[in-house]
Amino acid sequence: MRNIILSILGILLIVVAVFAAKKIVDNKTKIKPKAAKVIKTVFVDTVQNGTVPIKISANGNLTAKRRLELFSEVQGVFRGGTKLFKTGQPYQKGQKLIRIDASEYYASVQSAKSNLYNLITSIMPDLRLDYPDIYDKWQAYLTNFDINKVTPELPETTSEKEKYFITGRNIYSTYYNVKNLEQRLSKYTISAPFSGILTEALVTEGTLIRQGQKLGEFIDTSAYEIEVAISKEYSDLLKIGETVELSNLDKSKEYQGVVTRINGSVNQATQTITTFIEVKDPSLKEGMYLEANLNARKAENAIEIDRNLLQQNSKIFVVRDSILDVIDVQPVYFSDKKVILTGVPNGDVILNKPVPGAYAGMLVKIYQSKKNKQGAKGNNIISTNSKQ
Repeated sequence: MRNIILSILGILLIVVAVFAAKKIVDNKTKIKPKAAKVIKTVFVDTVQNGTVPIKISANGNLTAKRRLELFSEVQGVFRGGTKLFKTGQPYQKGQKLIRIDASEYYASVQSAKSNLYNLITSIMPDLRLDYPDIYDKWQAYLTNFDINKVTPELPETTSEKEKYFITGRNIYSTYYNVKNLEQRLSKYTISAPFSGILTEALVTEGTLIRQGQKLGEFIDTSAYEIEVAISKEYSDLLKIGETVELSNLDKSKEYQGVVTRINGSVNQATQTITTFIEVKDPSLKEGMYLEANLNARKAENAIEIDRNLLQQNSKIFVVRDSILDVIDVQPVYFSDKKVILTGVPNGDVILNKPVPGAYAGMLVKIYQSKKNKQGAKGNNIISTNSKQ
C-alpha cells in the first residue's frame, strides 16, 4: 500500500514539474512586434528641358599685363631720389625710379660736346669765304648750340661739296661720338615708362651697382592677366573678346574679364590650349588665385542637376506614382559639382536631393510645402518645384 502511495505522489510531482516548466517557458517567450513600414520623404523637381549654357571652369594666378624688370647697363653708386626705392612704392609715369651717380661720365660728355663746338667754330671762316650760301645755317646752328642741353642735329647738307668739306673736317664722326656718349649718359637714370608700383627692390641707396645687375621689378597695377588651360575640344568655341566671369576662392567677390589672347598651339603633354584673360579692378593684386567660368557653347533640350544625383554615370531616379524608378540619360558635360543631361522627358518628376539607400521600386512620399498643400486641396494633383 505504501508503494502505491509513493508511486502516485511521484507521478503527481512529475506532472506538476512539467506544467511549471511550461509556464516558465511561456513567460520568457516575447511577442515580436511587427516592423512598421517606413516611407521616406523625397524632394523632387519637374523636368522642363531648355537651353543650358556650358561653362568651362578654370583657375590660375594673376600676373601684371605690363611688367618691367630693371637691369643696369652702366656701373656706379646708387643715389637716392625723391622717393625711396622700396617694395610697394608707387611711381607715376615719367618719375625717376633709379639714379646712378654719373658725375665723372657727365664731365667726359661735356668735354666731347665742347670739342664738337670748337670744330664747327674752326670751319666758319672757310665757310664764309668759300661757301657763303651755307654759312648762315651753320652760324644759326652754333647760335642755338647749348652745351648743357642735348646736342642738336647737324644741319642737312645740300650739295656734294658741302658734304665732303664737313666730312673732311671730322665733324660727323665727332658729332656721332657725342650722341653715343649722350645715349649712354641717359642710362644712368631709369624712369617709369608707365604708372605702377615697385614689387621687388634688390638695391638700396649707396649700393655700388655693376653693369648687368638686376635692380628690381616694376609692374602696371591697372590691368592683370590670368593664364588658364582649356581642353582642346573647346578650341573652336573660344573667341577673343569673349566675356568671362571670375571669382575669388571664397566666392565673396566677382570680376569681369575678357579673353585677349589664345595660344595657337596645343600642349602635347596635357592636350590643352593656353588662354589669357584680362581683368581690371582696383582691388586686385598680382599673385591672387581666381576661378574663371568661360561660356563655351549651349546644350539644347537639356537640364542641369547635381552630380551626386547621377547613378552609374548614365541613370537617374524618377518618381512615378510614389514609387522610385530608374531611367537612362545622356550626360553632355561634367563640371566639378554639376552635370548637364539630355534625354529626360519633359514633365518627369526627378529627385532634387539624393536619398540614402534608394533603389528602383522603393515607396516614397513627395515633400510638399504648406503653400503647395493649400493649392492641392480638393484635387489629387501632386505639386512640385521645378528648377527651370
